[in-house]
Amino acid sequence: MTSTSATTTAGTADGGRVELLIGGMTCASCAARVEKKLNRMDGVSATVNFATEKAAVTFADGVRVADLIATVERTGYTAEEPAPPEPAPEAEPKTPARDAELDAARHRLLVSALLAAPVVLLSMIPVLQFDNWQWLSLTLAAPVVVWGGAPFHRAAWTNLRHGAATMDTLVSVGTLAAFGWSLWALFLGDAGMTGMHDEFRLTVSRMDGASTVYLEVAAGVVALILLGRYLEARSKRRAGAALKALMELGARDVAVLREGREVRVPVSSLAVGDRFVVRPGEKIATDGTVVEGVSAVDASMLTGESVPVDVGPGDRVTGATVNAGGRLVVEAARVGADTQLARMAKLVEDAQTGKAEVQRLADRISAVFVPVVLLIALATFGVWLGVTGDAVAAFTAAVAVLIIACPCALGLATPTALMVGTGRGAQLGILIKGPEVLESTRRVDTVVLDKTGTVTTGRMSLQSVYAADGVDEKELLRLAGALEHASEHPVARAIAAGAEERAGRLPAVEHFENVPGRGVRGRVDGREVAVGRLYDELPQDVARAAREAERQGRTAVVAGWDGRARGVLAVADTVKDTSAEAVRALRGLGLTPVLLTGDNRTVAEVVARAVGIDAEHVVAEVLPEDKVEAVRRLQREGRAVAMVGDGVNDAAALATADLGLAMGTGTDAAIEAGDLTLVRGDLRVAADAIRLARRTLTTIKGNLVWAFGYNVAALPLAAAGLLNPMIAGAAMAFSSVFVVTNSLRLRSFR
Repeated sequence: MTSTSATTTAGTADGGRVELLIGGMTCASCAARVEKKLNRMDGVSATVNFATEKAAVTFADGVRVADLIATVERTGYTAEEPAPPEPAPEAEPKTPARDAELDAARHRLLVSALLAAPVVLLSMIPVLQFDNWQWLSLTLAAPVVVWGGAPFHRAAWTNLRHGAATMDTLVSVGTLAAFGWSLWALFLGDAGMTGMHDEFRLTVSRMDGASTVYLEVAAGVVALILLGRYLEARSKRRAGAALKALMELGARDVAVLREGREVRVPVSSLAVGDRFVVRPGEKIATDGTVVEGVSAVDASMLTGESVPVDVGPGDRVTGATVNAGGRLVVEAARVGADTQLARMAKLVEDAQTGKAEVQRLADRISAVFVPVVLLIALATFGVWLGVTGDAVAAFTAAVAVLIIACPCALGLATPTALMVGTGRGAQLGILIKGPEVLESTRRVDTVVLDKTGTVTTGRMSLQSVYAADGVDEKELLRLAGALEHASEHPVARAIAAGAEERAGRLPAVEHFENVPGRGVRGRVDGREVAVGRLYDELPQDVARAAREAERQGRTAVVAGWDGRARGVLAVADTVKDTSAEAVRALRGLGLTPVLLTGDNRTVAEVVARAVGIDAEHVVAEVLPEDKVEAVRRLQREGRAVAMVGDGVNDAAALATADLGLAMGTGTDAAIEAGDLTLVRGDLRVAADAIRLARRTLTTIKGNLVWAFGYNVAALPLAAAGLLNPMIAGAAMAFSSVFVVTNSLRLRSFR
């Protein structure tokens, strides 16, 4: 195997972080060796992932990438220096090297299986054993052991030269020993005589060594392990398919407007500020803002949201989403690695490269497992020989120990589940930042929900209008709305938008004046209009309407003209339609929801009631800098806290919480601080994210229990002579396949 690519995320010669694709690794102990060698370098911290065949390396100033590659090569493996990023191809990409490797593995497997099958059948079924059948078996088995098993022998020799032993060492020694014994028995013993018959046995028994051949073991084990490797490689490709699909979502070319004309160019040549055209059915080339046109955008492939979203001038759109309606002109806001798609892909890739704490334990075990197995095999041979005096039985038991003890399943247990879980999350609009996040989701028992932008839309809207006796409601809306239209305050914008919607086009304003802290005033249609706290005295009915609006958690704005208050406009942040359902789902996961807000308690409790949060779990009137303390207070009470937020002022609290969930519709600071990013601004996804993370962790633990349990149970059976080496080979190969296929079940997560 050779390395095909590598990517640098920061720095090359002066320190930073680099991701290398490692070539030649065949099991978890290989990954552990590479990781150990890299971490012994001064100023280097490395994590090597067997499933993804990548090394994520952080290095200090003075360490060069070439030094890292040299260390990997001295360890007996390959790595490639990072190549500069290339523009996206306009044509279909060529078949990657991994496809060629998979094809080669399939070819080696098919040839080996076709040759090994007759050998196994002849050895297992005495009635098929014609005169000199053993010589035909040798003719068929020899290319399987030599050519089919070449990857194992080559890797074992490379590791031996570096003073190391891996799973390949076990397979190579076991199959060559079985083949060598057979050659001795055939050429120097009695096994080559015409009329020789053999019988397949599940367990070890006393036999005449000179007349016993193990050709079915040598050929059968090689074929079975090649099958396991091929199925494992194919499954790993399927496990990483979600990330590959995510990275290929983007458009390849785009129609850019240049001097009023449309010019087709590769997406890689887009610059911030460029305006481009998106026709119905086309993918939006990059993140930007609609400047012309109205349409519906289908973001299902990026966020998992099945309902298209209506967009118009001023609305933001995301690259790789599909224009499902009319023609749009979009101004590019982010390009290349800064786009949401690129950042999503990077987050998923980083998560897949990392390791959970449980996997680190498995890696430490795998690193010492192979040498221990070699010692156990020698001890098994010695004990059997000493107790029974039968070299054939001793040899058979020792070979079974060598072959069954592969630690591959241990190395695959965590990374394969992580690859599938994080990939499936990306398809559903859930980005898991790293494997350590999974441990946190299991512990959390309390979820703190920021109110604005998380439980509510974060946008003020006009909720109700009270007009005093003798005042026309439309007139009140026209005059107050016109005045507020000239203000930039969020409450003013909400009133202006609501007034325009309910009363029609708004008149012009003259002599507009903003009175700091009190409101605005100006001349509209010949009347002196004032909105806000500019009235010393309110009529009883207007005062009563204002108090009622505030009791309902709304912001009451008094409006009037010619020195008299004429009505009340009630404005509030709207609760999202899905928030109540989300809170129920979070409760269903055993979490206690807590509402956290800087708003007054009345407003907070109204929102809490609307979504089903108890009043005692409302934390209101909290300054942005005090949100961290609110989270810490809950932690001091012994709670494991998850925090969901979207604003700059939530970033510190997200980082402080045991588990931070950032709304993808929020600020970059919040997304960077969170452990999980919810691409859609839908609180229901928070419950889905926690469920997916917990399911992934459960799958990892199930894989590890199987892998540990398999090795713990199988080694004593093999040493006790209760397993034929070929049965041992089949069991070992399919233990890895079981772990990978168990992880693939995560693809069906809904």
